Amino acid sequence: MAGAITHDRPSAAEGRQGGPLIVTEDADLLDDLLRLCAAAGARPEVHHGVPERGGGWDTAPLVLVGDDASRRVRGATRRRGVVLVGRDQDDPGVWRRAVEIGADHVLMLPDGEQWLVDRIADVAEGVGPPALTVGVIGGRGGAGSSTLACALAVTSARQGVRTLLVDADPLGGGLDVLLGGESVEGLRWPAFAASHGRVGGEALEESLPALHALRVLSWDRGDCVTVAPEAVRAVLAAARRRGGVVVVDLPRRIDEGVAEALAQIDLGVLVVPAELRAVAAAGRVASAVGMVLRDLRVAVRGPYAPGLDDREVARLLGLPLMGEVPTETGLPATQERGAPPGGDGRGPLARFCSAFWERAAVAGGGV
Repeated sequence: MAGAITHDRPSAAEGRQGGPLIVTEDADLLDDLLRLCAAAGARPEVHHGVPERGGGWDTAPLVLVGDDASRRVRGATRRRGVVLVGRDQDDPGVWRRAVEIGADHVLMLPDGEQWLVDRIADVAEGVGPPALTVGVIGGRGGAGSSTLACALAVTSARQGVRTLLVDADPLGGGLDVLLGGESVEGLRWPAFAASHGRVGGEALEESLPALHALRVLSWDRGDCVTVAPEAVRAVLAAARRRGGVVVVDLPRRIDEGVAEALAQIDLGVLVVPAELRAVAAAGRVASAVGMVLRDLRVAVRGPYAPGLDDREVARLLGLPLMGEVPTETGLPATQERGAPPGGDGRGPLARFCSAFWERAAVAGGGV
């Protein structure tokens, strides 16, 4: 396996940080702020002025100061994450008052409601570095990309990392089936087809089927085979928001939804069988994917056609070599028994995936 994988990521999901501190005596403004906190899934602490020593001013992840309370907090300890919230768009003095209290932002309602909901939800979820997001795509049909995507996700989860596996190919038969979990309860892609705006990361994760210590977003067996691009964007952003690892199994076609997925991927792995026709097909896939994804590497799968090896395949495609995906005898029979690819941790495929994540850990500061 070759090439460094660089990305900062935590070892597990960040814990919830709690809700914001609200400082105001304006009853109408307080009602609005409580409503926005509820929409973001956060429970705020409310005060009319700066809390007494040991209160939430220093510890709250976010402080929302009503414009009516700006004078009362003027002498408070300076800190980051203070937002001055008002309603009068035409009041030039609001910027002076924001400077006096050290506010990072000035927000006017109702125009700034969506921004504030997103910000509250971020701090309530304990947002840290986003998940390392790896996309796996086949250079041709039957290349084994879905098997590799599953094995990477299973290996990551086995190492104790928060892991989501996302099936972005509606015509692929369903990764839940490949993992032996087609009957496991949980939401599939059609449930998110109409999503827009922000999707809560924790709510998304808890709604998905849990298989082999990871969460899986797959397709059901219904007629829905398309999801709006904005829904793909919202769901993947939520999947990444809580850190860890997200593995995306990508289709070989590029439409608006797939482009949204590619835009959130840190590293793409193009799986290419070592035969000339596969290399030719993979070249077309790489050309299309490369218009959106900046870091695309090739993983070569044998057996090798005469005159080809993994380095030659990478050279012909003009891509960095990720490594050689090993052949694992008996894998189909193992999967028929319900065991996931790479599930035992001892076979050649599992060792390949472990080496992949070890390189990610060394380059990114730890799994």
